[in-house]
Amino acid sequence: MISTMSFLAIASALLLAQEPGAGAAKPEWKVHKIAVGGEGGWDYLSVDSDARRLYVSRGNRVVVIDLDKETVVGELPETPGIHGVAVVPELNKGFTSNGMDSTVTVFDTKTLKATGKIEARGVPDAILYDAVSKRVFTFNHKTDDATVIDVVNDKVVGTITFEAEPEAAVADGKGHVFVNLRSTSEVAEIDAASLKILNRWPLAPGVRPNGLGFDPKHRRLFSTCGNQKMVVMDADGGKVLGTADIGRGSDGCVFDSTKGFAFSSNGDGTITAVGETAPGIFGAVATIPTQPGARTMTIDPKTHRLYLSAATAVPVPEGQPQPQGRRNFVPGSFVVLVVGE
Repeated sequence: MISTMSFLAIASALLLAQEPGAGAAKPEWKVHKIAVGGEGGWDYLSVDSDARRLYVSRGNRVVVIDLDKETVVGELPETPGIHGVAVVPELNKGFTSNGMDSTVTVFDTKTLKATGKIEARGVPDAILYDAVSKRVFTFNHKTDDATVIDVVNDKVVGTITFEAEPEAAVADGKGHVFVNLRSTSEVAEIDAASLKILNRWPLAPGVRPNGLGFDPKHRRLFSTCGNQKMVVMDADGGKVLGTADIGRGSDGCVFDSTKGFAFSSNGDGTITAVGETAPGIFGAVATIPTQPGARTMTIDPKTHRLYLSAATAVPVPEGQPQPQGRRNFVPGSFVVLVVGE
């Protein structure tokens, strides 16, 4: 006969084996670089996995990279102060959030030609396409709201007011959009059809969230916060399920549904991979070295590769204080980091 203790041990092992992030051997990640060069800042990256393209924001333009050949295949100019790109594959359309002139550029993803410009509000930062409602959302700094655009006719259909600074957002595929509210350390849940805020949930012990990932199978949100915490939240009730320690200066978060890991891209030059180390317990399962300043990230769901933007900072002479705020970078040193197993 199997003793009670033996039975419990076997059951626990079987349960762990069923969870992709728990109890499994740690993957080995490798990093290589796509040389891009050029001048200008950067922010979000976006993957169009079906078209095998990576869209990289570069200050006043979008650089487009072939994901399979890992070469630059084109640019979309005249996107002043661009932060991000949202792609609508079924319409061959893209939308950019231009922070410098409070606009959204609409472009043809096949020709990379602009087809229109839409007035937004404040400083459009994060941008998201919700395929259920057929709407693009720009999350605007300064005005603390979101501009909502119908992607069929390229018209603004509404504004959502948060009275808090919105950051990264995700769609759940069921008509709801979730967004980090950085200044109040909350997550807001939006009905994408009615444009109503359904819930605002506190992220404590997380403070000043930036990146946001989503696990559609388990209905979990992963918010990376300024106090080096990743907060795991139930997307249906807003309950904080756990936390994990991450690196310094996190700005991006993605979830890999196949691998079962949430990844935090950290400005200290690391990626923290977070998994469910035991049922209901979350923790860091790996720290992946990248490059200092590589804070923004996206994922290709087909290959499970991560992509990050980075450049080489100008060295600080010995004895000089470290500069505060944005660094100067070595001309032409801009790269896209590719992280995969």
